[in-house]
Amino acid sequence: MALTHIDLNADLGETEGDYLDLLNVVSSANVACGAHAGGGELLRDTVAAAIKRGVQVGAHPSYQDRENFGRVSMRASITEVELREILIDQVNQVKNTLIEFGSNLSHIKAHGALYNDAMVFADTANVLCNVAAFFEVPILGLPGSTLETQAQIEGVQFIAEGFLDRAFTESGRLVPRSEEGAVLNHEQALEQAKLIVLHGEVKTNSGAKIKLPIRTVCVHADTAEASKMAHDVKVMLEQNGVEIVPFSKAANS
Repeated sequence: MALTHIDLNADLGETEGDYLDLLNVVSSANVACGAHAGGGELLRDTVAAAIKRGVQVGAHPSYQDRENFGRVSMRASITEVELREILIDQVNQVKNTLIEFGSNLSHIKAHGALYNDAMVFADTANVLCNVAAFFEVPILGLPGSTLETQAQIEGVQFIAEGFLDRAFTESGRLVPRSEEGAVLNHEQALEQAKLIVLHGEVKTNSGAKIKLPIRTVCVHADTAEASKMAHDVKVMLEQNGVEIVPFSKAANS
């Protein structure tokens, strides 16, 4: 069954000004917390711009790894206790900035290798769910993942996510960025958005189609022509009767 509304999210606050165009299109912003990128004044500027445009704001924490943009797993070199502490510190930076502007934290979405690890490994998923429970907010992740299972066990609200600009494997995971075809172009993104939102499925890198029931779709700010991609996807969905709405509002409608 086709959806009548969908949340459109973007990972923002990672490079200077990456939020300027995308915040005019998306309904949710995942703001980098300084561990893999952003932080400081860029975090504050991104949050302020999102609030001004009525976009809900979540935290986008990661492994402490600016050198590799948070895209290298540190799971084997950090304890669960240490990871929980650094994630709480990161999320608090976004939460406290939101409070300054009279707003609230909407959600948590992990970045890069941390996100990928949480989709597969129960220990990483457990830490993320624990942090989400601490802040009493939902957590975003891939449907059918270990993170979704752990969220159900812990009683944490889980928001299933798809991607406009990333290819999927038959197991429902993202194709590693190191592989050819992992990042989709403009035309491919439009086709994928239509399949995911209107038909609840996605075409994998092998050509097979799998079910992908989601409530939000993401575009990465560092994807080529990300704002045009997001804009054109939004127009296409609206022409097909799908409204772009923050998932928090959709849940209350």
